[in-house]
Amino acid sequence: MSRWTGSWLSGPGAAIEAMDGPARYRGERLGLPESGPGSVASPGLRFAGFLIDLVLASLVTSLFRRPDFADPASMSTYNLIAVGVWFAITAVGISLAGFTVGKALLGMRVVRMDGTALVGPLRGIPRTLLTGVILPAAVNDKNGRGLHDRLLGTIVLRTR
Repeated sequence: MSRWTGSWLSGPGAAIEAMDGPARYRGERLGLPESGPGSVASPGLRFAGFLIDLVLASLVTSLFRRPDFADPASMSTYNLIAVGVWFAITAVGISLAGFTVGKALLGMRVVRMDGTALVGPLRGIPRTLLTGVILPAAVNDKNGRGLHDRLLGTIVLRTR
C-alpha cells in the first residue's frame, strides 16, 4: 500500500506519526517532560480532582441548605445549587489562580499554552462550562489535552 493511502486510511494523525514516529508519552510533542513537575496530568488524576471539587461544592451547599434525601424535589433544588457552587468555585479558581482545591490537593494546575501567567476569565469561564458538560473533558488527544483545553488553548500540568 502506498504511503499516502496508508496515512489517509489511518486517520489525520498518521501522516505526522509516519514522519516523526509515534509519541512515547503524553506531552512529548509539546516538549514537556514525561513525569514530574511540568508533565501532563493523567486523565485519572484530573478526574479525581474533579470529584474532590464536586464533594467540596456539595459540602459548601450543605452549609446553606440542608439536604432532604426523602424529598426528590428538595434534592433536585439542592443539586442545582451545588452545581452552581461548583461552577463558581471552579471558574474563579481556574481564572485567577489556575487551579481549584481538588487540583491543588493533587498537584495540578491549568496553564495557557502561550505561556501567559494567568488563564483569565475569558478562558476560565468557558473552560468550566465545557468541563460541566463532561464530554469535551473526557475526550483526550495524544498529548493528554481534552477538547475543552484544545479549544481554549490550555493544558493541565503536574506541579509536583
